[in-house]
Amino acid sequence: MAQAHGYGGLNIRDVAQDVGIKAASIYHHFASKADLAAAVARRYWEDSAAALETLSGESADPLVSLRRYPETFRKSLESDNRMCLSSFMAAEYDDLPEVVKKEVQAFADVNVAWLGKLLLAAGVVAAEEADGRARAIYAAVAGAQLMARGRADIVLFDALINSYRSAGLLPA
Repeated sequence: MAQAHGYGGLNIRDVAQDVGIKAASIYHHFASKADLAAAVARRYWEDSAAALETLSGESADPLVSLRRYPETFRKSLESDNRMCLSSFMAAEYDDLPEVVKKEVQAFADVNVAWLGKLLLAAGVVAAEEADGRARAIYAAVAGAQLMARGRADIVLFDALINSYRSAGLLPA
């Protein structure tokens, strides 16, 4: 629900109805919408961090993992044209409670750290360039997802990723 509608579209009663429980049951575990959203966002970045580690563990070559990184964002588009939860919530940043902002930032931090680590391991950049390049890749891939979602066109996502490879932002 949060991936489809963001924080602003998250409604405790709707969540309870989708899950098949009473709203009071959710409030038993989460004192507020902000607490629920923070827990969802935390779980999202934790699952994403685990997926990135799995991705890098599938090949001894960090370039292979870097090439596959956009797949992690493409999966959301493949699932009913959804968008990365943290990207969606980041677009609502000014309206987010602090506890949710912290978790949204953690998602970006996890992605940038992983990318930086692999860029260094692959010898793509020098140490002083890793963070900047990692941020550029993260922003570009998230932006490609945003453009593709706004047009309900996953082929556009693929074309943008290929253009990033052609331009040298992503390893080819």
